[in-house]
This record gives sequence, structure tokens and C-alpha cells, in this order.
Amino acid sequence: MLSYATLVCFTFWLYAFGPALSLLRAELHFSYTLIGVHTAIWSGGSIVAGAVFPAAARRFSRATLLWSSAVAAAAGAALFVAGRGVEGTLAGAGVLGLGGTMLLTVVQAVLSDRHGARRERALGEANIGAAACAVLAPLLLGALAAGPLGWRAAFALPALGLLVLHLRYRRLVLPVPAARRTPGPARADGRLPRAARLFTGLVAGSMAVEFCLVYFGAEQLRAIGLSPAVAATAMSGHCLGLLIGRVGGVGATRRPGRTAPLLYASLAVTGGGFALFWLTSSPPLAVAGLFVAGVGVANLYPLALALALGAAAGREDEVNARTQLLGGVVVVVAPYSLGLLADHLGLVAAFGVEPALIVACLLLLIAGTRSGGVTPRARGLTPAAAGEGRRDDPFPQS
Repeated sequence: MLSYATLVCFTFWLYAFGPALSLLRAELHFSYTLIGVHTAIWSGGSIVAGAVFPAAARRFSRATLLWSSAVAAAAGAALFVAGRGVEGTLAGAGVLGLGGTMLLTVVQAVLSDRHGARRERALGEANIGAAACAVLAPLLLGALAAGPLGWRAAFALPALGLLVLHLRYRRLVLPVPAARRTPGPARADGRLPRAARLFTGLVAGSMAVEFCLVYFGAEQLRAIGLSPAVAATAMSGHCLGLLIGRVGGVGATRRPGRTAPLLYASLAVTGGGFALFWLTSSPPLAVAGLFVAGVGVANLYPLALALALGAAAGREDEVNARTQLLGGVVVVVAPYSLGLLADHLGLVAAFGVEPALIVACLLLLIAGTRSGGVTPRARGLTPAAAGEGRRDDPFPQS
């Protein structure tokens, strides 16, 4: 419960951030490039979080990391909404990116610690609640933008949620990291297995695919005729697709052997939905394309992360951190490049970055599976044959 609810709080900020940038641009009249700068600053915080997490995880308990990250994320959100100029909003984006990404990484670590080889289902279930919150965030942001409170009030809700969770669970003992219980075999050269590195790249690419749409989807809707508030609200259609896709994904992963095939299908659906969004000048069709793309994007990140952790050979904390570090780099480069290209070539041409990212993800998935990175469970073996001698019992408090 704690991990799932914490992820919901972070996800609200995450999915409110893109539409909030569109509303900020309408208020402050800055360029597409400056939207990219905000996303780059957020991702810079993510890079720092990914760089420091392995050392922090060795020194501090999961609980200490969880609550300190929550405080940092709330402080960043407050700074972002309190800023009345670009300097303040950029600083807030950086702190929120650092604290929020650390919070996300700790939650993923806790779920991996607890569920082991069944982590793909746990990660998928956690992201159902996150996707539901992602539907709410643009809707609430758009509604508040049109009312007396203003859109900034929405950013206080996750902070209140984290405060309630702290009061309820502050004494909860979280699982001991798997690497501390049974250290995995070390490679002679100290490097991660090749499959883990490839799947880490797949996780990062999946993040870039998703956030190019999250950060610039509302701008494309504005470009074809919607007002800023309506465009921000319409992004909830994309998030609804995320919710439906993740519910379906959890059902599909209840049986072994479906992780990699589901990722292939997800990439295909993402490409089809994006093509409709990208190539139409009709707002209803564009919103429909965003919805379909959301269904496809939904399972890219959790399943790619499950494959990466499954190939980690006992070094899950390092792989977990590297996904956030590399993801931060890619999410700096991709949306910033998209914004820069949009200022020079137009937004439609700039969105050509997205299909290139989808193809890159496909190539990484093919290479990772051919490198032996798919676990026995993912190849369709039974739990007993895969060496999973027991059935994990529920751990609702984590």
C-alpha cells in the first residue's frame, strides 16, 4: 500500500508537469525551447538521483531514503509553483526532478526487494494507480486553471498525500535489499551483464517516448486549434489510455512468457497511435491518437524495467539507478531537441524525433532478448522449473 500510494503522489506531479508548462508558456510567453529547458532541468535532477542512489542505498535504509526524498520532492513542487518568473520555475523543476526521481527509485527498489522474480506484475500493479492519477492530473489542472484557485493549487495535493502516508507508515520496516540478503555473482570485469545494459537503454528510451508526448502533446493540440486550458485538459485522454493499457498489461503478465511479446505489441500500438496524432489536423482525431498511443506507452516502462532488473545478476540497485541516470540523460536530450527543432522547423516536423525513439526501443529489445536477458519465467517455464521454490505471499504494507 505504501509503495503504491507513494508512486501515485509522484505520478501526479509528473503528469501535471507537462500541462503546467503549457499553461506557464501562455502566462509568461516563453518559447518552445524554454519548455525544453524546463524538462532538461527536471531530467538533470533525475541524473543526479540516479548517480547518487547506489551509494545512498548502501549507506541508508529504504525508509530513510523514502521519506527524505518525499520532503525534497514536496519542496521542489512548492518552489515550482511559487516562482513568478522563469528562474524560480526552473529551480523548482530541478529540485522536483531530483527528489521525485529518488522517490520513484526507492519505490521501485522496495517492490523489487519484496517480489523478486514476480516484479513485473508488482511494477505493473503499482503503475495502475499511477496511471489513474495521471488521468486526474490534467483534468484537475485544466479545471483549476479556469477557476479562482488557479492551476498551481493542484501541486499541493501530492504533498498532502505524502504527509498523510508519513503519519501512517513512518514506523513501518521495509524489506531488506535482495543484494544484502544474497549477493549475486560478480563479473570478473566488474561490468553489468550485456542484457542488463541493453534493457537499461530500453527503459531510458521508453521514458523518452513517453515524455516527448507528455511535454509537447498539449502544444500540438494548441497548434491545431484548442485553447491552452482545453489542450491541457485533453491530455487526460492520453492518460486514460495509459490506465487502460496498464490494467490490460497486469492481466497479461499473470502468466509467464508474455513480458517480451507484450513489449513488442506495445511498441506497435504506440507507433500507430502516434502516427494518427502526428499526421492529423483534426482535434478529435489527434486526441484519439493520443489515447491509442497511451495504451501502447502504458507498459513500455514497467516491463522494460522488469527485464532490466531480471537481468541484473544480483545488482538490482545498480541497474535501478542506471535506468534513472540514463533515462534522465535521454529525457534531457529528446524533449529539448524536440523543442529546439520546433522553434526552427515547426512542431510537426520536430515530432519526427518520436518515431526514431520508437525504432531505437525496438532494436534494443531485440538485442537484449538475443543476449539471453529474458529470464526462465519470461521464456514460459513454470515457477518450479525457473527455480522459484515458493509463491510470494502478499505484502500489502510495502
